[in-house]
Amino acid sequence: MQGGVAYGWKSGYVALVKDRIQWGSNYNGANIFGGYTPTFFQLRLHLEPTDWFQFNYFHGILNSMVVDSTRSYWVTNSYGTDYREVYHKKFIAANMFSFRPFKGLWVSGGNSIIYTDYDFHPVYLIPVFFYKSVDHTYNSGIDNMNSHMFLDVSSRQVKHLHLYATIFIDELSIPRIWEPDEYNFFSYKAGFCLSNLPLANLALTTELTYTYPLVFQHYVPTLTFETNNFNLGHYLKDNTREWYIALDYRPLRAAKIRLFFIDAIRGPDYTALGGERLGNPPLASVEWQSTTFGLKISYQLISDLYLCASFIHSDISGNQDWSAEYFFGEQNTLNFGVTFGY
Repeated sequence: MQGGVAYGWKSGYVALVKDRIQWGSNYNGANIFGGYTPTFFQLRLHLEPTDWFQFNYFHGILNSMVVDSTRSYWVTNSYGTDYREVYHKKFIAANMFSFRPFKGLWVSGGNSIIYTDYDFHPVYLIPVFFYKSVDHTYNSGIDNMNSHMFLDVSSRQVKHLHLYATIFIDELSIPRIWEPDEYNFFSYKAGFCLSNLPLANLALTTELTYTYPLVFQHYVPTLTFETNNFNLGHYLKDNTREWYIALDYRPLRAAKIRLFFIDAIRGPDYTALGGERLGNPPLASVEWQSTTFGLKISYQLISDLYLCASFIHSDISGNQDWSAEYFFGEQNTLNFGVTFGY
């Protein structure tokens, strides 16, 4: 089920929705909130009081998928005896401040926190807080919750060119910056889109995503950057690198053709291997690789009626835990579809 209710006014809206969330400039998967999870309940707030400032906030209820044995219980009835499992509670709060200092340039920054153990904490309903600081107040002297920071820069200041970059900061230690064998937990994305040059209706996009080990992970199962065991961040998760290249062309107003190439690799899964959290080298070996190229065509037949087709060639190798078995090896995939109404 996906949907909700909202109240809007001239400069913003507030909403109660069960939906996905996607934050971060991208053309092939955001690395702040990726938007590929099952939907979850959120209280959303969006403000746009001027043409140079925007603010976004949400507070959500996640599914931890971790059984709470203290709240689970046995049930006996005419059908027999069964153990009714109850999950640990899990919540998330996040905000994003977006500024336009110059025409065509947007700079956005924000933070988020995943928290558990409480039934619900109203302090995280205050949308403008820096939640890491709040966490250090309420968990002073004990283990903290899972907090994050992020920054996004999107520039269209050069005609025909869109430049963008994002960084997701899962864990930052200043001394580690100067240590050659220790790493902070960052996920980077950078890319550009060159459009209408040299031909009208032609666009070239190139995008790189690089994520260090243990980003989006957490040693406490109820505090992982997940809901329903699906990662909230980039779809490749941690210790990964992806190149994305696409060429888009519109020969007609209602038609779109895309040629694309994706090369993605994953390094060792240090969470599964165990051991120290620090000093794990990124992409020390390639444990999984997916190389894909293809052609996608879409056409708007009439208003709200779209036809689409695609041909995709893929070559996937490595750890079979990271892809469905039937996708491994070289595969050719044909897709055809019809969309109406959206």
